[in-house]
Amino acid sequence: MRVGVSTYSLLPAIRAGEMTVLDVVDWIAENGGQHMEIVPYGFTLEDNPGLADAVRERAAEAGIALSNYSMPANFVQESRDDFDAEVERIKRHVDTVNRLGMKHMRHDVTAFTLPPEKMGIDYVETHLDMIVEGCRQIADYAARYGITTTIENHGVSVQASDRVQRVLQAVDRPNFKTTLDIGNFLCVDEQPLVGVKRNLPLASLIHVKDFYYRPFDQDPGGGKWFRTSHGNYLRGSIFGQGDLDVRRILRLIKESGYDGDITLEFEGMEECREGTRLGLDNLKRLWEEA
Repeated sequence: MRVGVSTYSLLPAIRAGEMTVLDVVDWIAENGGQHMEIVPYGFTLEDNPGLADAVRERAAEAGIALSNYSMPANFVQESRDDFDAEVERIKRHVDTVNRLGMKHMRHDVTAFTLPPEKMGIDYVETHLDMIVEGCRQIADYAARYGITTTIENHGVSVQASDRVQRVLQAVDRPNFKTTLDIGNFLCVDEQPLVGVKRNLPLASLIHVKDFYYRPFDQDPGGGKWFRTSHGNYLRGSIFGQGDLDVRRILRLIKESGYDGDITLEFEGMEECREGTRLGLDNLKRLWEEA
């Protein structure tokens, strides 16, 4: 099992011009990480092959594996032409994943932000054929490179564990699995221990994060709080300091025999480098204790 960091954790510093993606590689190495997940926010690689090559080379020099590439995607389009264009766009990212020497990729299947009327299971079922066809096309295209593609419990419409399983079973490709995020189940008000236990056998990568949680009728006031699908309050925290039962979750993962990569995501209000460093330290310590 390798512990690493998503570039998303350091996005505030990237957007502020304080770090580049190459700096993130070095930062992870200096702070005890073993791998890096690439989330192309604050920078792009699919249209910048020179930077992609530089990231691959810097990671090799630093001894940091490039573990996963995560990107937004939306197969629910208004027309066939739009659907085909979206599939071709994602395929270009698959080419970039291969250029980077990576073997694992996560893509969404619907828009990340949806109105309440599109959050139900009826929306998924209505558009399931499009979702399945898009996932199959990307998985089949990635298979020629030996790349595993995945969906994450992410984006509300396919975020609960049973909806993830619905898509996985319908797509039915050996190189199509799930990136399992231990915290994202709370966004749709599913208990993380339940969601993790259900989808752990289907996971090829694990994301860990932590949240502060407050019930819908206990407004916590100011700060970077957001609402779950049923109106409860969440805010990112340093891993190991929030309200998720991370010790029991890590024990569950460890006892399952999972030996893949574990990726830290930090989304808290603290300065991103400090929050990520403390979370990484906690992750390594709590994994040893699990």
